[in-house]
Amino acid sequence: MTTLIMGLLIPLLGTTLGAAFVFFMKDDMPPRVQKTLLGFASGVMVAASVWSLLIPAMEMEEYSGKWSVFPAAVGFLLGIFFLLALDELTPHLHVGAETPEGPRSKLSRTAMLALAVAIHNLPEGMAVGVVFAGAEQGAASMSIASALAISLGIAVQNVPEGAIISMPMRAEGNSKWRSFFIGSLSGAVEPIGAVAVLLLASILMPIMPYMLAFAAGAMFYVVVEELIPEASNGQHTNLSTIGFAIGFVLMMVLDVVMG
Repeated sequence: MTTLIMGLLIPLLGTTLGAAFVFFMKDDMPPRVQKTLLGFASGVMVAASVWSLLIPAMEMEEYSGKWSVFPAAVGFLLGIFFLLALDELTPHLHVGAETPEGPRSKLSRTAMLALAVAIHNLPEGMAVGVVFAGAEQGAASMSIASALAISLGIAVQNVPEGAIISMPMRAEGNSKWRSFFIGSLSGAVEPIGAVAVLLLASILMPIMPYMLAFAAGAMFYVVVEELIPEASNGQHTNLSTIGFAIGFVLMMVLDVVMG
């Protein structure tokens, strides 16, 4: 139980640590650093999706032969379309953007920024929850060690993410404590999403391969729709590429070594 609680809270700790950068940096985050961190976050999420989610989803269906890829393919597409619908139906504002996305709303900029981050973090929480659920239920090719690996990998990715959120909040005129609080709170949706999946573990077990791939698709949506476009826009894009490579390799090594 202690290991499970730690696994669920480690990603939130990473976000909180990153949000604390607002107390040590006077100005907005330098573009070079932001590009590198965006690429790093993308690399971690892509590697986690492949090694911790899609591959285990296919391994769980090995008895199906060539059709073992079917649940992974279906779940992946469902995850993509779920995040697409969430993106379209939720009023939100991305960091650094001037125009909100989604339906018209009277929500404040701060509230819409928080919603944008919640959309971003939801699939990460689901990914942690579904891997822990599989390990707890004794699913083949899944273990507590592999669940901790994805939790740790997402936590590492959340450190720059927390900073990327809190620093622009401070630049917009919010106090350091308010910026830190909002940056930290942005990671709260992850353990909530993970716990929701765990509570439904016994029901979801028969469709676990679909759920693993669903989480992978949702994470890929965030990478392709948000992180990579931001990382590839403007100058210093070579740094985002280097960051992606480092993040991808780090998450791959974590999953293989700990899994």
